[in-house]
Amino acid sequence: MTKPLHQARRDRVEALRYDYASKPKTTVRHCNLCGHNLFVTLVHSDRYGYPARAQACRHCGLTFLSPVMTAESYINFYQGIYRPLVSAFHGRLIDASSIQQEQREYAARLAEQIAPHLAHFKGGDLLDIGGSTGVVAHHLKRVFGLRATVIDPAPMEVDVAKALELETVTTLVEDYNPGERRYQAVLMCQTVDHLLDVMSSLQKVHELLSDDGVFFIDIVDFRAAYRRNGSVEEAVKIDHPYYLTEPVMELFLQRAGLAIRAIDYAPDHLHVGFICDKSKPDPEASPCPEDVRDFFREIRAVHNRVPLS
Repeated sequence: MTKPLHQARRDRVEALRYDYASKPKTTVRHCNLCGHNLFVTLVHSDRYGYPARAQACRHCGLTFLSPVMTAESYINFYQGIYRPLVSAFHGRLIDASSIQQEQREYAARLAEQIAPHLAHFKGGDLLDIGGSTGVVAHHLKRVFGLRATVIDPAPMEVDVAKALELETVTTLVEDYNPGERRYQAVLMCQTVDHLLDVMSSLQKVHELLSDDGVFFIDIVDFRAAYRRNGSVEEAVKIDHPYYLTEPVMELFLQRAGLAIRAIDYAPDHLHVGFICDKSKPDPEASPCPEDVRDFFREIRAVHNRVPLS
């Protein structure tokens, strides 16, 4: 007799014997976006069945794991368990080799999307933060004639990027220090949700970006994810310390000094992309109270299976 999908997934995940509960963690005391400290617990477990608690800031709506694994725990996670865990969840092999076709398709679409903003930077420097196997950076390097550098914490994926003759750095972006070097283009593709400190990372992007540079970032829209799944728990996973909505990401960018030039809704209806210019940071930018109230009302509606209008 075939097992139900959720039970089969749970069995595959449990077979990995990953003891998430025992990993060193820290408790979030202040919101990474607005600095407030009044939080609401949204869920107590994630899609894998791990005891991961997601909380949201009552002031701005930023959602995050707390307690959250330490940087060292995440480095070990990406080195050994991340791809096997994702593979177990989906029931198919997802590794540095198998993801490359998907990344090639992503790269081709991104190149078309960002072409009007990058075409005049031939010979410039590109930094791909969380660049995985380097497929995206390599494609943009070839199309736009750029020198490309990839940062990623997963050694097996960085090894693949090295084979493409890209400059590589195996680290978390939070620990990256390139000195006085500046980049005409910075990418953060399908990465921001994995960061441990979104604000400081975006501030670092602002620092690394040349004055006339272009920054591209995309998010998994948390609202789209939990509405699609009909479950907040199913939209939460230990590999994502943060859960971003379109208004929350816009506020992050405004505060960090990254002015939005264009917004793109991806064909998967899940990702939202932002193309940004370097601008003056606005650390006092405030969330829209109505957006935040609507977010919490919607969370409760999804929790209680109330039809969404």
